[in-house]
Amino acid sequence: MLGNATVATRLPAKDLNRARAFYSEKLGLEPIEERVGGLRYVCAGGEFAIFLSAGTQSGTHTQMGWEVEDIEATVRELRARGVEFEEYDLPGLKTVDGIAEITGNYPSKGIGERGAWFRDSEGNLLGIGQPVRT
Repeated sequence: MLGNATVATRLPAKDLNRARAFYSEKLGLEPIEERVGGLRYVCAGGEFAIFLSAGTQSGTHTQMGWEVEDIEATVRELRARGVEFEEYDLPGLKTVDGIAEITGNYPSKGIGERGAWFRDSEGNLLGIGQPVRT
């Protein structure tokens, strides 16, 4: 049933205008559609929507991520646009200049992954990943 369905992320925002500005200015993304209380974005391999919410964003886990070919170039470009990356020094997860080396991955994706995380204007935690192939 759901195996044939399209997956789409939904991210909450307290201020849609502020969120729209962040996604445009910092990430270079423009919504393809909008409605009262929502903005819809489409990327190469999926879509997401930002919706007006009075709830509180937890920001304690990755809420959405992009898989990229070159994480250093992506982080560099986003930093040039003003994106601030999280730094972590936890057991099993340590970033160096914003990028972590992660052991293990799904077999079809490779042997590991490199990851980086940042928050949007609304406090949502977003990630960038680059599979490490053999």
